[in-house]
Amino acid sequence: MARYAEDLIVDKKDQLEKIEGICLPDEIIRAVFDLKGRGTGFLGLTDKRIIFYDKEFMKKRKAIVSIPYRQIASVASEDNKGFFIKSGFLVSDTLIIEPIGVEPRIFEFRGGDKAHAAHSIIMQYLLE
Repeated sequence: MARYAEDLIVDKKDQLEKIEGICLPDEIIRAVFDLKGRGTGFLGLTDKRIIFYDKEFMKKRKAIVSIPYRQIASVASEDNKGFFIKSGFLVSDTLIIEPIGVEPRIFEFRGGDKAHAAHSIIMQYLLE
């Protein structure tokens, strides 16, 4: 069974349970964020990968998708109204993750503070 980070962030318990179900026994769950928009329901972050529920995978199929951190080329915060950092927090609630060799994925969070937290966790693993 997966383990939890001491500073685990969870928006919805049922989404955490879905992430738990596909994690490897030694994986540490860092966060599960509820997302807005029609394409993705949630985004999970572990110490090994990004996991998200894609309702539009392969055009008509639903799938849980994993992107290992080593396969991520870049992470961007959408420039929202000309500023993207204000008092140390991202103003934008949108992150764009670009996996190597695949179309970028856009995730719209329920607030800039959650996008900032996700960005920080992802960057910890990309910069290792």
